Amino acid sequence: MSERPKQPVTVLGLGRMGTAIAGAYLDAGHPVTVWNRTASKAGPLVARGAVRAPGAAEAVAAGPLVLAPLLDRDAVRRALAPAAAELRGRTLVNLANCAPEQARELAEWAAAHGAGYLDGAMLALPRTVATSSGFFLYSGARDTFDRFRAALEVMAPAHWSGPDPGAAEIHNLAVLGTGYAALAGFLHSAAVLDAVGTSPETLAPLAAQWLRGMADFLPDLAREAASGAYADGVSTIDLNRAAVDALIRLGGAHGVAGDVHAPLKALLDRRAADGRGQDSFSAVFELLRAGAPRRTERTAGERARP
Repeated sequence: MSERPKQPVTVLGLGRMGTAIAGAYLDAGHPVTVWNRTASKAGPLVARGAVRAPGAAEAVAAGPLVLAPLLDRDAVRRALAPAAAELRGRTLVNLANCAPEQARELAEWAAAHGAGYLDGAMLALPRTVATSSGFFLYSGARDTFDRFRAALEVMAPAHWSGPDPGAAEIHNLAVLGTGYAALAGFLHSAAVLDAVGTSPETLAPLAAQWLRGMADFLPDLAREAASGAYADGVSTIDLNRAAVDALIRLGGAHGVAGDVHAPLKALLDRRAADGRGQDSFSAVFELLRAGAPRRTERTAGERARP
């Protein structure tokens, strides 16, 4: 039995991610059409078998699945403005950096031109495209996601965040927020060690090993935060309050600002002042969400299976 032909894919924009994505589809045997404002960037991909479209309209017309790994919402609109008439009956996958409301606006724009729409958030680097090290989040109509999931997973494992076109961006920012806090903490610690004569390169493997263990701890924190039960946590407010205080003091003694950790110290101090010092570290969650009503029903995005 002959193998089923692979779905044609169009890639608009050949920055680092766009080039890696187009290359992944070529490696997987998909017919690939590419377009970039600077046409010369397509040269290496054309040498590997991609078709270089003379314009965005011709690129969009080449296949049913149009991927837009561009800079932002405005770049997507500029690129597609001359191709709007060609969008009818096709599916646009927006992979640009967007705020949730911008993703919803793009979805409405695509629908007005007769196109399907998926919003995508790329939690990957160019070198992790087509590997299990990265993953992409998507939101939009579930049947559209299911129809193209096999093709989307050429880029990275694909996870559906919900029918709201802005859901992928919301979940993406939540994941990024976790990472930014860890990166900022690493750089603070690197500055402290550098001040005492230890290279940041010495810290990196130790911090990476510690973070892998912290990642294994996240389900426990999530379970406690979801249930509101903090009494049996293994890492208490008082324990972490002392550690964070010592870290800030160590940095200050060597001229390293404690701005990164000061907000956390304030939260831990508030919990201790409330008599919650023996609660789990996750009890900080209650202070962070104090201005929002506690969730009583899971949203469609949260109910979604991966």
